[in-house]
Amino acid sequence: MTATTVDDPPPDVRLPKRRGVELSLLVGAVLIAVYGYIDVGLTKNGAVPPDAAGYGAGLGVLALLAHLAVRFRAPYADPLLLPIAVLLNGLGLVFIYRLDLETPSDQATPTQLVWSTLGVALFIGVVLLLRDHRILQRYAYLSVAAALVLMTVPIFFPAINGAKIWIRVGGFSFQPGEFAKILLAVFFAAYLAANRNALAYTGRKIWKLQLPTGRVLGPIVAIWLLSVGVLVLERDLGTSLLFFGLFVILLYVATGRTGWIAVGLLLAAVGAFVVGSLEPHVHSRVQDWLHPFASIEAGQGPGQLAQSLFAFAAGGMLGAGLGAGESILIGFAAKSDFILATAGEELGMTGLTAIFLLYALLVARGYRAGLALRDPFGRLLAIGLASILALQVFVIAGGVMGLIPLTGMAMPFLAQGGSSVVTNWIIVALLIRVSDSARRPEPEHVETGVIATVGEDDQ
Repeated sequence: MTATTVDDPPPDVRLPKRRGVELSLLVGAVLIAVYGYIDVGLTKNGAVPPDAAGYGAGLGVLALLAHLAVRFRAPYADPLLLPIAVLLNGLGLVFIYRLDLETPSDQATPTQLVWSTLGVALFIGVVLLLRDHRILQRYAYLSVAAALVLMTVPIFFPAINGAKIWIRVGGFSFQPGEFAKILLAVFFAAYLAANRNALAYTGRKIWKLQLPTGRVLGPIVAIWLLSVGVLVLERDLGTSLLFFGLFVILLYVATGRTGWIAVGLLLAAVGAFVVGSLEPHVHSRVQDWLHPFASIEAGQGPGQLAQSLFAFAAGGMLGAGLGAGESILIGFAAKSDFILATAGEELGMTGLTAIFLLYALLVARGYRAGLALRDPFGRLLAIGLASILALQVFVIAGGVMGLIPLTGMAMPFLAQGGSSVVTNWIIVALLIRVSDSARRPEPEHVETGVIATVGEDDQ
């Protein structure tokens, strides 16, 4: 090795922060949502909604406050995450307002706006207070304990629409499982990051799959089985599938063993068959999925899934136009489980594809932030949080389109559901924090003014 002395250290490479890009995209997202709001009013009533200016101002202020928090506390964060979340949340408010016009006695838009405001407030709180995502790794076991408590409490409350997933006290209700998914993602990421080598390279080899020792794999499998068992008791098949998918994905990412994907798919198929055959509520949904037009053939009229399929078919390529569809015929779940059918009918395949692309871009940027990190916990946390969004979109879209049985979950940001929109804003805040760490330049310390180079005789 030879040494070359330099008089001045090389200049630091300043990575662009892209906060101006983020602000421009936020302006576009707010304008699109306001245009949709006005378009609904013009279609339904022939006039601009009187509160359109207030709606636009409110959404704009929320977006601006979130942007300022990111600008000052996470300046290197991915510039696409926040605008996509604002656009999806704004479109969700537009669709819910459009459906509210059909049900004057059941107005969901004001409540959803309050929940959205709370979600943005928590987003700002996470960005401001959580300065380093690695702090969460210290609270892995506290997170899983809190998650199990949150999932267990609804068992003691009455079932709503066949599932015990709600806590209702007076006029207030929320879904604890929505918050539990973030806590479980933190636990899975922390545990797998600490034991990834033991999970990948120890234990007995069966065929081509390297199984880890029971001492290493046992605790996380026990936690997963306990959480899924609680959800089965609550008849919450969708969240059970979400947690199972999250567990398999993170196990695969931590170990790099593709065999876990095959094992996960096999276990999912066996579990779905058993639960679908033995649990009456789930069995009825499987039957509706297999025979969506059975109620029509029996002379009882179309059920919810049949009406959803009719709505997608009526939308065609370009849709009927905002406010011009009939998806309210789906019934009580039109604003929650089946709100995607409204998007499909009134925006058509073109608009529906655009919405799916927004979700895909949000998930991809989360994966990108995770893969750019060096610390295993941050990588697994980002991939886990992004996978939660991806699995939710797949499970919900697959259910309302007849690809898989219905699960009763809420489309991220789009559907009516306070607990869902709040937790999704928290997920975006954590992805913002992780992406800031991933894109932030590392300071270079030049202590001696000597740069080591490889000489020709050393090669």
